[in-house]
Amino acid sequence: MNGTTHGPGIDVAAPSRNRVGATGEWPRRSFLELGAVPGAVPCARLHARQVMWEWGLDALRDDTELVVSELVTNAVRACASLRPAAPVRMWLRGNTTRMLVLVWDACPRPPIRLHAGQNADGGRGLLLVEALSDQWDWYALDQPEGGKIVWATLGPAIPGPAAH
Repeated sequence: MNGTTHGPGIDVAAPSRNRVGATGEWPRRSFLELGAVPGAVPCARLHARQVMWEWGLDALRDDTELVVSELVTNAVRACASLRPAAPVRMWLRGNTTRMLVLVWDACPRPPIRLHAGQNADGGRGLLLVEALSDQWDWYALDQPEGGKIVWATLGPAIPGPAAH
């Protein structure tokens, strides 16, 4: 994951002007802004669960909840030392079969995938995100607020163009 791409066809640098790409790949949208506090994680998870139900994507609910939990936990931790305190922002995008989870935090440092020891209490979050999603990455924002967005897609793979 190199952070050089700007996500899977979506502009979250300006949420009010969000584009879903030329193909309309992500017609369903949800946004949640949270304080960078530990209570943000269960709030984000519950929000994702309700959105999955509303959008009829129950088959993706458990994996999406875990991905949301890991990405928001990482964002809360990344913001913990920032002054002034910055929020954590989460966008959920979906269609009839797939989900896109995007989480913004104000910390410009890239996410780091740790190789936690067998008995470690933490450090497996991005490994879990990698295992549950079909794709994930991050990118830095070139905006006044700066920071980064970490994103993951979940659901059945989209078939590529037919080979000739």
